[in-house]
Amino acid sequence: MHPVNTVPAADGDTLHEECGVFGVWAPGLDVARMTYFGLKALQHRGQESAGIAVGNGSTVLVRKDEGLVDQVFTDADLKAMPGKVACGHVRYGTSGGGGWEGAQPHLSTINDTIIALAHNGTLVNTDAMRRELINMGIPFRTHTDSEVAAKLIGYFTQETHRIREGIASTMAMLEGAYAMALVREDAIYAFRDPDGIRPLVLGELPGGKGWVVASETCALDIVGASYVRDVEPGEIIKISDDGLESQQEYRSAVPSPCIFEQVYFARPDSVMGGGTVYSARRRMGERLAREAPADADLVIGVPDSGLPPAEGFARASGLPFGEGLIKNRYVARTFIQPTQELREMGVRLKLNALKDVVAGKRLVLVDDSIVRGTTMAQIVRMLRDAGAAEVHVRINSPEVRWPCFYGIDTDTQDQLISANKSVDEIREFIGADSLAFLSVEGLLASVPPAPGHCCACFTGDYPVAIPEVFSRGSFLEGYEPTNLADPSPTALMSVQEVADVLEVCREESENAWGHEVVGASGRGEQEG
Repeated sequence: MHPVNTVPAADGDTLHEECGVFGVWAPGLDVARMTYFGLKALQHRGQESAGIAVGNGSTVLVRKDEGLVDQVFTDADLKAMPGKVACGHVRYGTSGGGGWEGAQPHLSTINDTIIALAHNGTLVNTDAMRRELINMGIPFRTHTDSEVAAKLIGYFTQETHRIREGIASTMAMLEGAYAMALVREDAIYAFRDPDGIRPLVLGELPGGKGWVVASETCALDIVGASYVRDVEPGEIIKISDDGLESQQEYRSAVPSPCIFEQVYFARPDSVMGGGTVYSARRRMGERLAREAPADADLVIGVPDSGLPPAEGFARASGLPFGEGLIKNRYVARTFIQPTQELREMGVRLKLNALKDVVAGKRLVLVDDSIVRGTTMAQIVRMLRDAGAAEVHVRINSPEVRWPCFYGIDTDTQDQLISANKSVDEIREFIGADSLAFLSVEGLLASVPPAPGHCCACFTGDYPVAIPEVFSRGSFLEGYEPTNLADPSPTALMSVQEVADVLEVCREESENAWGHEVVGASGRGEQEG
């Protein structure tokens, strides 16, 4: 889902992750309602549209629209969608515009079979594939990369006569970040990009009644499912009447899960890397206190993601922790545009200072990131208006200097204040008495150990190749990516070339689940 900057001015200094996905296979249970609750748990990942697709054994039913989960679905909608398998999606802004067609799950057909695809992430190499598919006579209704993936799966499935092979062949061509759930009338498939940039987890319902896949473990919790494991990077899972089947199709040498999931996107009660996101954020604050101490009276955090690191900062520094900012939890994204006066007030729609807590105090203000700087400037001004004597800003992530092409809405570098100003210039812009960011080393030391992470927004090291046509105009003069991965060989081929290569591979390999061709990607490795 190639992002565009559609954020209203009042929200313009907040990073937005693209989407959340949820899927369930549970015959005999209310899968539509379970998906509804799963999407409620993932609402923080997208508030522009929501959708649910249900397979009832003979067809796939879908209900989707713009708005929050509560605004899209009524009790009557859920009752009208009985079935055994379902997937759902919440969406932030993506390419291809809004409206019903832009909402997901994306519906497509493979001969007489209806499929619904829910996608979290961004694909960077779909333009050429879209043109080739159109030239082959395959129609498109939207401009989303999710539809390109669905059409590719359909094309390769017709060639191979199996959806799983259609998915595997499509994965051989895709470059970018993706975690997807695909539903047909009687089965669900879940698969993830070989670098594992976007998260996807697997859970089991009590008593062996079914399986759940979701972007975060908090969505498993709400439906009573137990976390089993992450869906592995490059893995395809199929769940049907035959049970759960898995195939490791592709594998990157070093997985690169997005580090910003730990910093900001994920809910603090979600588990990532074996520990809660809350604990990781608190450790970030502790490390930040050691790297950039401040002479102050009180530590406060910006709700909600800034609170755990503020607690950690207070604990490590010996300073008291307090609640100095109150969040209005009933302000959500809205299609009613505020007046220009309210836009200028910006953050006051969402936050208010506790004057009797902050007045006369030297404050340490902890937040997760500074992107464009405008929101932090308003918060600092608000605290000074409330009587704060000093405001020392501490950020529990490094400076965001590089654009993201994998599912975050910072696709041009000129949006990023740290790419344009020094730390002292940013401090002056936001009106703080001092400013410090957590180091990259400190951040990585604060999260559970892992073979690798995607830290491209901090370092410019991009784990997945970015075509020039996709990144054109994204970088400021003097900035060059420092470690840009090469594309896989099959990502550079045409659709027909990939089909021909994989046909040869299939002829040389057994064609049974558990021992199939892995594809022609240079990232793949044979599994027995």
